[in-house]
Amino acid sequence: MRPLARVGLYVPGGTAAYPSSLLMSAIPARVAGVKEIVVATPPGRDGKLPPVTLAAAHVAGVDRIVKAGGAQAIGALAFGTASVPRVDKILGPGNIFVTLAKSRVFGQVAIDAPLGPTETMLIADDSANAKLVAADLLAQAEHDPLASPILLTTSPELAERVADEIMEQLPQLSRQAIALAAFENNGGIVVVPDLYAAVDLANDYAPEHLCLLVRDPWALIERVRNAGGVFLGEASAEVMGDYVAGPSHSMPTGGAARFFSPINVEEFLKVTSLFALNDRALRELGPAAITLAEAEGFTAHAAAVRRRLENH
Repeated sequence: MRPLARVGLYVPGGTAAYPSSLLMSAIPARVAGVKEIVVATPPGRDGKLPPVTLAAAHVAGVDRIVKAGGAQAIGALAFGTASVPRVDKILGPGNIFVTLAKSRVFGQVAIDAPLGPTETMLIADDSANAKLVAADLLAQAEHDPLASPILLTTSPELAERVADEIMEQLPQLSRQAIALAAFENNGGIVVVPDLYAAVDLANDYAPEHLCLLVRDPWALIERVRNAGGVFLGEASAEVMGDYVAGPSHSMPTGGAARFFSPINVEEFLKVTSLFALNDRALRELGPAAITLAEAEGFTAHAAAVRRRLENH
């Protein structure tokens, strides 16, 4: 196993600063031993990068920052320019344009997974605190108008209280217009017959974040198959995963949790196979290799093994 030589980390910006995204991508890369880390992030309206983002880059040991965002930043990292070095892999969350651009350059470089727009699915029973449930939904809705804040609950009463709480808490938010748009576009509250039905729905949806706000969240964990991250109980707020609980808050979205993992140290490593047969192994395995080669019609392959066996 060897670390990648150079990686490109995309960090969202423009309308907000995301030092947490930088840290949660760069730190696993450093732990893996990546030689060079290049960060691409868009500047603010003043053309400058937020000081808090620069501070995070310094703490994480980033080697270079490219002041660019969107699909053009992904293209620069994938193909290289006069001022941007070509990387081996691009990782990190972004908006729909960044996500689509990463999918287009896959093959030219490696990518991690579709990482955005954000998704949060909460499963709650009648023991859940409606204020906290609403707060958790709003915390993710304020990310992006295309965010998906969804509640599945066994309690019709809780569903009504959460809906009221959302409308009560919404005016207090600095990004209330974005949060409201997220609820209107992709949000919802669904009453389900039981918690097992809720988990089955969650497995089909494969959310980025799955929050279990129920009496006994550990009783459900064995049934969870598809989720980027699972947050167990009211103390395990998804916001804690955003900022301080690792290894990374960059998790697969769009159903990709069915087959992708969150960013972790292994994302920055690659495996090279080693083949070292001794004479005994050659004698034991060689005939099978000849049989397979001849079955595929590759007589030169078979001859390369047969001649070795003749010499032993």
